[in-house]
Amino acid sequence: MKILLVEDDLKLAAAVRRGLENESFSVDVAHDGHDGVWMASEGRYDLVILDIMLPGMNGFQICRHLRSAGDWTPILMLTAKDGDLDEAEALDTGADDYVVKPFAFVSLVARIRALLRRSSGRIPSPMTAGDLRLDPTERRVLRGPVEIELTARQFDVLEYFMRRSGQVLSKAELLAGVWPYDFDGDPNIVEVYVRRLRHRIDEPFGRHSIQTVRGAGYRLDENGG
Repeated sequence: MKILLVEDDLKLAAAVRRGLENESFSVDVAHDGHDGVWMASEGRYDLVILDIMLPGMNGFQICRHLRSAGDWTPILMLTAKDGDLDEAEALDTGADDYVVKPFAFVSLVARIRALLRRSSGRIPSPMTAGDLRLDPTERRVLRGPVEIELTARQFDVLEYFMRRSGQVLSKAELLAGVWPYDFDGDPNIVEVYVRRLRHRIDEPFGRHSIQTVRGAGYRLDENGG
């Protein structure tokens, strides 16, 4: 089993790597967020261990980036002690489990083995918002019985909305969650894609599911009629 560990504390990373290798895991290590997201995107890993506080790009951003790109590799997040908000955000951004620092190594290994058992043959489930259905495995979108053709980026934007149905999402959140982390173009590209999505999934069906929240961003309302 091959594991990617993204941890900027050099001593901790070295200790965890040695321990996991003694448990017969193969371990690659990245010490900053940019290297971590690149290695996770380019390599094939059975599990990713992410620290939250990383230089360049934090663990939440890496997790969000991988999930929005359709990467369902199990992710174990390392959170701060008593960091209830960290734990909640870790799960909300797509992590499968978390371990609170400082942790006992035996607990870390147990969590890793449990995640690997649960993820065997794992397939992400289709999502629905009213009569709108998105299947992340087959990359299909349907409104009722009608299949809707979307570009890859349109699909990713819609998937991001559907995973957070009912939540208000700012342009910055959508950019961070869907576009590459090094995107340096016009942030108004979000407005372009929202407009195109409305044209594809709402207007032909007389719906208004993607709503503008003035001064805040956008929200997917599954009951938007």
